[in-house]
Amino acid sequence: MSATTTVAPGPGGAPSRLGWALADSWTMTRRELAHWARQPVEVLVGLVFPVMLLLMFTYLVGGGRGVDGDPTEFLVPGMLALTMAFGLESTMLAVTQDLGKGVIDRFRSMPMVPGAVLVGRSAADMLQSTAALAVMTGVGYAVGWRWHHGAAALGAFGLLLLLRFAMLWVGILLAMVAGRPEMVSAVQILVWPVGFLSNVFAAPESMPGWLGAVVEWNPMSATATAVRELFGNPGGATGSWAAEHAGLLAVLWPVAIIAVFFPLAVARFARLSR
Repeated sequence: MSATTTVAPGPGGAPSRLGWALADSWTMTRRELAHWARQPVEVLVGLVFPVMLLLMFTYLVGGGRGVDGDPTEFLVPGMLALTMAFGLESTMLAVTQDLGKGVIDRFRSMPMVPGAVLVGRSAADMLQSTAALAVMTGVGYAVGWRWHHGAAALGAFGLLLLLRFAMLWVGILLAMVAGRPEMVSAVQILVWPVGFLSNVFAAPESMPGWLGAVVEWNPMSATATAVRELFGNPGGATGSWAAEHAGLLAVLWPVAIIAVFFPLAVARFARLSR
């Protein structure tokens, strides 16, 4: 792959380290985005799958159990949070494919900033997640969901993307640990129970006491509860500490996940380079 990038000169006319880092990261981001044009079906599947889940739980299975008010307004914000967490598999698949094909080995042999590969992957992932969020929001409006707090919705979308940013570093690390695309299915088996052990589809009050307590402390539940409050939808604070401080937990949980998995992913990538 070749790309011509202008790098801002540093002191003495030499290209600055930051300039090279930005240029290399942008090149890697463009590479990831180019895959969208070459593999449109894969991108469409990633966008359509959460839509299918939303429609299934809205019209077939039923969501919003134990909630007063419109169940759709409870379900859609939860599905937005679930969509941000379930993107973990696509991140893992992309990284394991690069590892399996030796692409990362070729990048290591090039004169580029090592972290540019991870930055490019994360930037492309966030762009795809933003597109998925936009599609899900549109479908939510089509099935009758509305938000009622105006500009506060921007804060809700910010919390959703923060959760996605945290989860993508979990995916990057697990991908480098697994090393093979075949291992992604094993992670899916673990992701689904975590996703459903939340308040995405039902209020904790409708569950046994011990299970409801576990559900309320799920990071996905914190984000779902916080965005429901910001959207003005039912299913917000319910009296427990976790529910009353869902906005705080919706920030602290992703920040804690990033603080743990980001350095681990960077360290693992550095070991791959040796």
